[in-house]
Amino acid sequence: MHDTQLPTYKPKDFATDQDVRWCPGCGDYAILKAVQKTLPTLGRRKEDYVFVSGIGCAARFPYYMDTYGLHSIHGRAPAFATGIKLANPALDVWLVSGDGDLLSIGGNHTMHTMRRNVDINILLLNNRIYGLTKGQYSPTSEFGKKTKSTPVGSPDYPVNPLSWAIGGGCTFVARSIDIDVLHLEKVMARAAAHRGTSFVEVYQDCNIYNHQTWFYASQKKTRPDSTIQLEPGKPMIFGADSDKGLQMDGTRLKVVELGNGVSESDLLLHDETDRGLAFMLTQLSFPEFPEPLGIIYASTEQETYDHVVHEQIRQAIEMDGKGDLHKLLHEGETWVVEDD
Repeated sequence: MHDTQLPTYKPKDFATDQDVRWCPGCGDYAILKAVQKTLPTLGRRKEDYVFVSGIGCAARFPYYMDTYGLHSIHGRAPAFATGIKLANPALDVWLVSGDGDLLSIGGNHTMHTMRRNVDINILLLNNRIYGLTKGQYSPTSEFGKKTKSTPVGSPDYPVNPLSWAIGGGCTFVARSIDIDVLHLEKVMARAAAHRGTSFVEVYQDCNIYNHQTWFYASQKKTRPDSTIQLEPGKPMIFGADSDKGLQMDGTRLKVVELGNGVSESDLLLHDETDRGLAFMLTQLSFPEFPEPLGIIYASTEQETYDHVVHEQIRQAIEMDGKGDLHKLLHEGETWVVEDD
């Protein structure tokens, strides 16, 4: 049993003695710092945290977090994270990986983790490229993207991670960006408090192989018009002068300018419990629309997978008693294979 008195942690308590080996200027540095700053605020012990990763630049995360951790195999991090949570539901499990790992070979595992509502936190670091293997196009790369593996342009249309999450039944869906550490900390704190699968897409800059892919969403001059900060119950307003907003036009969203008879009271209010609205928000893309940042969808209506499994185990024991492994292995028809 743990003592009731929790230690007082600082961000440095979650940093290891390992040299952080990302390329200078990589957005992963800011994300790592944001995570290390967020954990001390969550009221958990260090030994309660487990960081799981797959393969890729982002997959180095467990080495840099002074917690339990597992660097797993390509695309299978969601399966490992699910197993850890089922084995010990008291653990706070975080999965950190990239768009190449979680949405290509790991797409199936990611989708079913969200569908099952396993109580884990997923951070998808999306730089729209394969960085570790030197710049091939990824599932989130834009159509026509020229890379080493697509020299005349990608023939694929990109995956929309947030639409996947909403369509797959994820109960917490959000987006942030590497350069806004305060916003990222706020989003991760909400994700950690959520009971069920939390899925946070983080726009992350790979300054070596895909620099400035999110430039419009990160620069002071362009960010106000290219992104919209979502706040529950607040009007969907954006723009450098807060002079634009979103309205419903039949069954679609549209951008309107304030003034000339249009006021804030005419704008759509954000309801993070509305799955239909959430899906529409995930479809917004610049330059036609601002791209949403913040909590897009959050629901507590669905029970978690790990709780249901352990409740089934409890009920089975209550009905039939604790199992006897030795008896199970030796009951019924058995035989011995002997050497000649």
